[in-house]
Amino acid sequence: MVQMLEDRFGRVATDLRVSLTDRCNLRCTYCMPAEGLDWMPAEETLTDDEVVRLVTIGVRHLGIREVRFTGGEPLIRRGLVDIVRRTHELGGVETSLTTNGLGLQRVAGALAEAGLDRVNVSLDTVRPESFRAITRRDRLDDVLAGLTAARVAGLEPVKVNAVLLRGINDDQAPELLRWCLDQGYALRFIEQMPLDAQHGWHRDAMVTADEILAALEAEFTLRPAEEPRGSAPAELFTVDGGPGTVGVIASVTRPFCGDCDRVRLTADGQVRNCLFAREESDLRAALRGGADDHEIATRWVAAVRGKRAGHGIDDPTFLQPDRPMSAIGG
Repeated sequence: MVQMLEDRFGRVATDLRVSLTDRCNLRCTYCMPAEGLDWMPAEETLTDDEVVRLVTIGVRHLGIREVRFTGGEPLIRRGLVDIVRRTHELGGVETSLTTNGLGLQRVAGALAEAGLDRVNVSLDTVRPESFRAITRRDRLDDVLAGLTAARVAGLEPVKVNAVLLRGINDDQAPELLRWCLDQGYALRFIEQMPLDAQHGWHRDAMVTADEILAALEAEFTLRPAEEPRGSAPAELFTVDGGPGTVGVIASVTRPFCGDCDRVRLTADGQVRNCLFAREESDLRAALRGGADDHEIATRWVAAVRGKRAGHGIDDPTFLQPDRPMSAIGG
């Protein structure tokens, strides 16, 4: 019997984001401090078998049709390829990966053979000095090699996710778009969100969707894409008549909560019904306590049922989640 992950407002979650680790090998300034964070103890992290079991329950009992593996940095997870393979073997589910691209050159082929459909790679700049300033690492060439490997392996469309930071790379939007168009990658700009570990996000410092589009329109002709947006987070535009496109994910200034179809599972087995939720529902305890699939599915349904109407960033009472993005999963 299939239950739907439906909330009180009629939204149905069919897109599952699975965080495989809270660890990352970059130190992006808008995500975490230079020294990193106190990582999750190994015993609290779901095992490969536990991840696959929860994904299986989602797909076979709860109507999940898309599974995206995230982190932290999911390529750090040793069992990633096997997890992808076992998820693909469930059938009827699209699999994808969000990664910073480090190490992707080495495993892109294996991931494609395991059944991964596509990748999203985080890349905020193609300038080495800006990359070092943002990530605190000198690894741009590795990311670019990973993107090429993904394309060669057929993990397409290869999408690039970019965050613009005021005073660092906010003047590079047209340059990054031109580069992605030349390479055949689909670029998506993402407004910086209040999910940093330092809790230093300020709305006034964020580069908004309007600013991003104005910068792009100074050099390109943008038109709203004809294809329906549906529940996709990105507002899509054709560039210079197409076929190239660019997307803007304006979670803060143009929220799309009313069409959200996502639910998240953290690396320690907690269900989050919203990226900005302050409450979680523990599936790991049930899993390790001997609960059967029906009981776990019932808990999952209840967790999604309580989802709020929106993230509430503009509400004066808004509080940033305790967990940073690296511990939640994208």
